[in-house]
Parts: sequence; structure tokens; C-alpha cells
Amino acid sequence: MRANSIREKLNSDTPTLSTHIHSVWPSEIEALGHTGIYDYVEFVAEYGPSDLHDLDNMVRAAELHNLGSMFKIDQSLMPFLAQRGIGAGFESILFTDVRSIEEVRDCIKAARADHPDQGGLYGVATRRNSYMGYGGSPEYVEALGDVVLAFMIEKKGAVDNLEEILSEPGVEMTQWGGADYSMNIGKPRQMSDPEVAAAKKKTFEVSLKMGVPPRAEIQSADEMKEYLDMGVRHFSLGTDITILYSYWKNEGEKVLRAMEGE
Repeated sequence: MRANSIREKLNSDTPTLSTHIHSVWPSEIEALGHTGIYDYVEFVAEYGPSDLHDLDNMVRAAELHNLGSMFKIDQSLMPFLAQRGIGAGFESILFTDVRSIEEVRDCIKAARADHPDQGGLYGVATRRNSYMGYGGSPEYVEALGDVVLAFMIEKKGAVDNLEEILSEPGVEMTQWGGADYSMNIGKPRQMSDPEVAAAKKKTFEVSLKMGVPPRAEIQSADEMKEYLDMGVRHFSLGTDITILYSYWKNEGEKVLRAMEGE
């Protein structure tokens, strides 16, 4: 079984840098790997179409370039998607929309091995992560236990129950979700609203205090100081579709002005 690179970095308290992709094109992951800068790539499957073949091929591309891999999934298909993502070889699962400790525990059970030491529901399956073996070996069980389980904190219930959620040993990383949270409390996209700002501050500060690494999503290096001052060491920079849109819009406008003689 392959070593889990994200797990190794968390265990050694090493800072990490990742990015988001919507595209299922493996060459995009290869281009990212060629930079030699990023620790892992996150496929935000919640936001676009994909099939099971895509999952295998995306992880293959990541592994060829020594990139870790994270899979963000829809809550509505959580058990199925979590297990198929792990079976494809993703090193981390990012769970969305949890509101209570019960929902968090359901996520953990879906991802952990059906073994007394892990108490999960993931059984023996001949998938890519078993590397053509039938699975079920001690190494297979250990690999399932090494999958990093991350959770979006993006609902009022999750913020209200944050200390209880972070006390659960299976919660290994948090990610603040301001867009979802602001919508959930009736203030969509009002990121500077005092209630939204307070929930964000609580998520990062309590995560750090309780020893659960929080990750910050940023669009540029200029946004890092706020988080570095808090002690955040894990970052995710940009999203492929946003990067493309910004380039096409900004450079396209400049070209149009030049064509019009401005």
C-alpha cells in the first residue's frame, strides 16, 4: 500500500499548500505537479460532473507527480462517494454540510475500516487502493485508517457545536465555509457581517486551540497575513475555473480596449 503523503505531513506538523480543481482532466493535475510547489490537489466534486473512471485517473495522475489528493463530496451521497473516493486512492475526504456530532460520526464510520480498532463500515473491496489485491489485509486496514478526514464548518449547527465536533478523534482538519454559513443564517454573501466574521474567527481559533489543523482558502498570497498571525499553517490557493475566468475577463478587456484604439 502507498504511504499517505497528507497524513505524513500532518503527523510531522509540516505546513501544506493545495489548490482546488473542478476539471476531471488528468493533464491539469499533471501541470500542477510539474510546478513542484503543491503538496496536494483537491477535487471539488461537489461542484461539477464526474464519474467513477475519472476518480481513478485523477489519482493516478497525482501519484505520478508525488501529489497528495483530497476529494470534496456531496453530503447527500456521502457514504457511497466517500468509499468510492477512498477506493480510487484519494488520501483525504472533505465532508460537507455537517451540522451535528451525529452527522460527523456518520461520516467517520463511512470512511473507516469495518474493524474493531476503527469501528467503521468500509469493508473488503477490490478497488484501486488495494492495488489489484483483494483487500482486507492488515496493510489494507491500516491504509483506511490513514485517510485524512476533513470537515467543512459551514453551517450554524456546526459552529454552535464546534467544541463537541472537534473533540471527536476522527475529525482531523477543518475548513471554514463562509458562503454556506452566511446563506444558512439568512445573510447570503455578507462576509463582513459581524455574525459571519465571529463564526469564522471562532472556527479558526477553536480549531487551533483544540489541536485540529484548520485550512484557509485564499485567492492570493496577499491574503495570508491574517491567517499566519493566527497560527494557520495549511492553505489552499485558488480554483481552476476562477483562475481561467479571471484571466479571460481581465486580459480580454485589455485586448478589446486595444482593438478599439483606447
